[in-house]
Amino acid sequence: MIDLYTWGTPNGYKASIMLEACRLHYSVHPINILNDEQFAPDFLRISPNNKIPAIVDHDGFDGEPVTLFESGAILIYLAEKTGEFLPTNKRKRLEVLQWLMWQMGGFGPFLGQAHHFNRFAPEPVPYAIERYNNETRRLWGVLDKQLAGKQFVVDDLSIADFAIFPWANRFEWQQIDLNDFPQVQAWMERMLQLPFVQRGLQIP
Repeated sequence: MIDLYTWGTPNGYKASIMLEACRLHYSVHPINILNDEQFAPDFLRISPNNKIPAIVDHDGFDGEPVTLFESGAILIYLAEKTGEFLPTNKRKRLEVLQWLMWQMGGFGPFLGQAHHFNRFAPEPVPYAIERYNNETRRLWGVLDKQLAGKQFVVDDLSIADFAIFPWANRFEWQQIDLNDFPQVQAWMERMLQLPFVQRGLQIP
């Protein structure tokens, strides 16, 4: 059994989609970040950076529990545990990992800042809105180009798709018109047709 500590955010959905895709048994522990539950001492022992998601796999290495925070690390761990969604071919594996890191280093942080300044900042900050929306559109363009002629980000469905999709799915928060990025739009439609993606988006 795996304990999943999560909330309804793009990073949280990465883990729940992966767990559903791998058909793993897991128990959900909602961490309400709107009520600052991520700062509770019990959760900080699992996730010292006070961020969701985090997991505890009670059937980890050599039968000993494994505790992990950081969504990218969780995706890699679960892929290696199950042998799914991360190629064994070294070149393909590197391709998947570089797009995972692209999401973690850019497509998540910059889109997250766009979310903040577009929706949650107490007052408009024009410079920040322009900066983060412009970078968001640039990153969407990179993804659109990558998806040309492909069903998924790196040919076959992988953890790169699971990492990138939940952030793309919040396109309205980023003031993105999907018609401007037809390759991404088609890919998102394919992702949304997958039953395990649909289930993962309902967690918690």
